[in-house]
Amino acid sequence: MAIRTRERCRGDIEQELRRRGYRRVAGADEAGRGSLFGPVFAAAVILDPERPVRGLRDSKQLCEPERERLAAEIRQCALAWAVASVEASVVDRINILQASRLAMKRALESLPCPPDFVLLDAVTVDLPLPQRALVGGDARCWCIAAASILAKVSRDAAMREWDRVYPGYGLARHKGYPSPQHLSALARLGPTPLHRFSYRPVQKACSPDLLARLPLERQQPSSPPGERA
Repeated sequence: MAIRTRERCRGDIEQELRRRGYRRVAGADEAGRGSLFGPVFAAAVILDPERPVRGLRDSKQLCEPERERLAAEIRQCALAWAVASVEASVVDRINILQASRLAMKRALESLPCPPDFVLLDAVTVDLPLPQRALVGGDARCWCIAAASILAKVSRDAAMREWDRVYPGYGLARHKGYPSPQHLSALARLGPTPLHRFSYRPVQKACSPDLLARLPLERQQPSSPPGERA
C-alpha cells in the first residue's frame, strides 16, 4: 500500500521551464545510498508532456508492484530514459555522495537525446547544463520522481540477481540495507567482495586479516546515510 506524502508531486516546475523555452527537461535521481552492498544506481528521465504518466511520486512512497507498473509505463512513454551505476569499490574510494553524483552524471550522459535543463534531488552534477537542485525533488517533480522509480526498480532487480550469487545474505529481501537479517549474516559469514567496506557495519564484520588486505581507500570507516556511527 502506498504511503501518502504531505506534498503532492506535480509538474509545475517542468511546465514553467517549458514556458521559458526548455523542451527536454530531464530529472535525475539515485537509489541505494544507504545500502551496505553493491552499486549505487541512478536514472535520468525526460518525460513527454503529450504522454503523461499518472501517479508519479517518490519511489519510497510506492509499494513494489506499483513501482514496477510505473517503471514499465515510464520506459514506454518517456521521450528518453537511461540508468547507470557506480560500483561499491568506487563508493569506498570517493564516498557515497560523490558516487551518487557520478551515477547521475553517467545516466544523464547516456540519454539518447541530450537534455537542455536538468532537475535533481538536492544535488548538482558536473555537466555543462543548466540545472537546479531541489530539496525533496523526488516528491515535488514528475521527472525526478520518474527517475527515482527507474533507479529503484533497476537496483532492486540487480539485488535479486546478486542474491543468487550470494544466497546467504537475504539480498532479495532487504536489497542490501542494514536490516537485522543482513547484519546477522554479515556477522556470521563476513562481507562479500561487493560489500561497501568503507561503511562501518561492514568493517565491523571484517576480520583483521581481511582489513589488512584491503586497499587503503576501502579502509576509511563511515556510516550509511541516516545511520549514526
